[in-house]
Amino acid sequence: MSAQPAAVTGKIPSSAPAQTGTALGVLAAVSASHFLNDLIQSLLPSIYPILKSNYALDFGQIGLLTFTYQTTASLLQPVVGAYTDRRPLPYSLPVGMGFTLAGLLLLSQAASFPMLLLAAALVGTGSSIFHPESSRIARLASGGRHGFAQSFFQVGGNAGSALGPLLAAFLILPHGQGALAWVSVLALVGIVLLTRVGMWYAQRAKPKAAKIAAVAATLPRRRVVLAVGVLLALIFSKYFYLISLSNYYTFYLIEKFHVSTQSAQIHLFYFLGAVALGTLAGGPIGDKVGRKWVIWVSILGVLPFSLLLPHVDLFWTAVLTVIIGLILSSAFSAILVYATELLPGNVGMVAGMFFGFAFGMGGIAAAVLGKLADYRGIEYVYALCAWLPAIGLLTAFLPDLHRRAHS
Repeated sequence: MSAQPAAVTGKIPSSAPAQTGTALGVLAAVSASHFLNDLIQSLLPSIYPILKSNYALDFGQIGLLTFTYQTTASLLQPVVGAYTDRRPLPYSLPVGMGFTLAGLLLLSQAASFPMLLLAAALVGTGSSIFHPESSRIARLASGGRHGFAQSFFQVGGNAGSALGPLLAAFLILPHGQGALAWVSVLALVGIVLLTRVGMWYAQRAKPKAAKIAAVAATLPRRRVVLAVGVLLALIFSKYFYLISLSNYYTFYLIEKFHVSTQSAQIHLFYFLGAVALGTLAGGPIGDKVGRKWVIWVSILGVLPFSLLLPHVDLFWTAVLTVIIGLILSSAFSAILVYATELLPGNVGMVAGMFFGFAFGMGGIAAAVLGKLADYRGIEYVYALCAWLPAIGLLTAFLPDLHRRAHS
């Protein structure tokens, strides 16, 4: 009897020849690793109420913590991605998870605010190594279904981010900051899993450019530069608004509606869970109708709901944030695949640049919005950020690569 393929068994093949179809086993492993990575990383903002109390932090210092994590993650990602486009480093993935593990353990035992900053920097370094290479592996395993593969990979991370607040609410809050050390078991599981993924990746050549990439290569250079600039502006809009929710949503609910910290964490889980579901839909839809249409709807389509959000009660706040999460989250996988098609042959560099820019914008947003919340109040921050999705109008300047590829 012949052996079952990895797509059926879910196992990562260690010595199979290069595949022409979608390697679902590998995609599942990379997505699971993304789940573990982002679950661990999401604990940092999830325990901000604990850190704020334990170390007497103000909103500016909370923002600085996120700025340190996000900036560390963003600065190295394009460098790692550009380097591995030329010299793949399959076993860099477990090394990256090792940095995350070290940051987690330090965070559980930190005795001062500078130690918290160092822990955040270590977690950010792990992220900067993980994302470019794992994104490349997702594309290599896609079998040409690039949007589906990127969404499948991304949803693991978003699901991990969504569960972070629940883990904080039911493990860290009752048992204290030191309980973070128990989560290190998840990092060890991730190291083992990523080592297996690295073994599969080490035997695969770089993927060939797809037809749509060849179409993108015929665009005038100035149009490519303009399109990349528009995509970066859309990332700015998306992540400034996302940080206003993921970083300060619990404080907003506690201040405006006087809910408990645990209740606020559960509401944050609703939002992040919606983000995970929306991410899964964005890629496959983009494969069918084109990335540009997904980008249009996912950025600009949030605007009516974001403008309404600051003016409703607790129930409708929960409903609107779920809708916002579902719509807005479909953007990133579409943007990343679109950018890869614009710049064929630079998968790692593109992934590193866009993941890095997203993390960098998140870090800047956390610092700026934290200071703004200290001076004007958290409700003012939400009223101001509500206008950010209007930047989605810039999508009109993107060329329609999907139509060109099928003409």
